Amino acid sequence: MNDLSKLFEQMMEQSHAMAKAFNPALESFQVSGFDKLIPTMPKDFMEMIWGNSFNKDGLDAKTRLLVVLGGLTVLGAQAEPQFKLTVRHAIEAGATPKEIAEVIYQMSMLGGVPAMAKALQLAQEVFNELEGDEE
Repeated sequence: MNDLSKLFEQMMEQSHAMAKAFNPALESFQVSGFDKLIPTMPKDFMEMIWGNSFNKDGLDAKTRLLVVLGGLTVLGAQAEPQFKLTVRHAIEAGATPKEIAEVIYQMSMLGGVPAMAKALQLAQEVFNELEGDEE
């Protein structure tokens, strides 16, 4: 184990202890699934904070969220909860699964095929979850 790994492990242990001190129920908290705890914002609210309310000639919330997905994809889709949450928000803002997939495909030229594959996998998980909610 290198120094960086040791430091990361210590940071995780400290954050776990801190979370347990705040709320003992957090002792078994796992990061996976964390994105499901954060509700998807309504489209009107996203337009207000990210859309063209403050910049009438600027990008709408859907476009801004697709840009964010592009950036997260190029970075390797490493922040899984944030990526999934952004996919859900993009859909709420009006993006289709096809548009989301197209943005991810385009990022393969900048972030590489492994980054694209990881992003597509995460997006597909969200699409599957949302299809399950509709049934």
